[in-house]
Amino acid sequence: MNPSVKIFSGTGSQHLAEKIAQRFGAPLGKINIQKFSDGEFQPIFLESIRGDYVFLVQSTFAPTENLMELLLMIDAAKRASAYRIVAVIPYYGFARQDRKDKPRVAIGSKLVATLLEAAGADRVITMDLHAPQIQAFFDIPVDHLDSSAIFIPYIEQLKLESLTFAAPDVGSTNRVREIASYFNAEMVICDKHRKRANEIASMVVIGEVTGKDIILIDDICDTGGTLAKAAGLLKEKGAKSVRALCTHPILSGKAYENIENSVLEELVVCDTIPMKHESPKIKTLSVADLFAIAIRNAYENKSITSLFIHSQLKARQARL
Repeated sequence: MNPSVKIFSGTGSQHLAEKIAQRFGAPLGKINIQKFSDGEFQPIFLESIRGDYVFLVQSTFAPTENLMELLLMIDAAKRASAYRIVAVIPYYGFARQDRKDKPRVAIGSKLVATLLEAAGADRVITMDLHAPQIQAFFDIPVDHLDSSAIFIPYIEQLKLESLTFAAPDVGSTNRVREIASYFNAEMVICDKHRKRANEIASMVVIGEVTGKDIILIDDICDTGGTLAKAAGLLKEKGAKSVRALCTHPILSGKAYENIENSVLEELVVCDTIPMKHESPKIKTLSVADLFAIAIRNAYENKSITSLFIHSQLKARQARL
């Protein structure tokens, strides 16, 4: 008898998990996160998962309770004799700590990988890691989904006449180059210099933007400062329009204010992290279909690679 699929959610990704389960065609599993008066909590599965293929959906954005909750869910599933435990992490927190870039600092993304494995995860499904090499921190399989499957169809329907893609910093160039190549479009780079975290000292544009419809591509939008500054600079250089596509809407600090006061036409994000509130300039696209297909393919031992080609993704969505 093949193991059954059961999908559960942590408190941080409840809304997205419900959409993933609905698209997959299975009810969201019953779990209770018991809270204690001192702030401690304990996940309790309210149904048997013995011998089941268990998928635990939880983005590990701040605060760290979301990460701790996921670790406890994994441990509980392991002790309840689940057949396989897959951590579905739409947004992988601490990913910006991917190397020792200065003395005496932690490598947070490696520590999180170690904790997930120690807790008992058999596999990880995630999306748009800040640094793709984080996959090498794991000794278990990692399915690294690409938001281009979500963004490319959206860009196509915009039908922009003078499409040019922009990387808001040098670290985003590979991600932007792949999408620009798909559209056979030009790309430019906004080279920035920081004095300290979340504070930009200077920025210059490398490339021609006059009369172009610019789309900035990045994996995260934190305070929105980089996007706002890049958009303003691109307009000053003669860009016809500027919009931004970012996978993970962290949107901390004055992010909403920065985006709404910027020259951006719009900021398009995914629902890997729940929005704090709505904004007239921010549009959300769902990753539920993509993760539902990834879960099905992982369960049926089918290829995940096909999800990186958006035309094949559409065909698979129709058959799901």
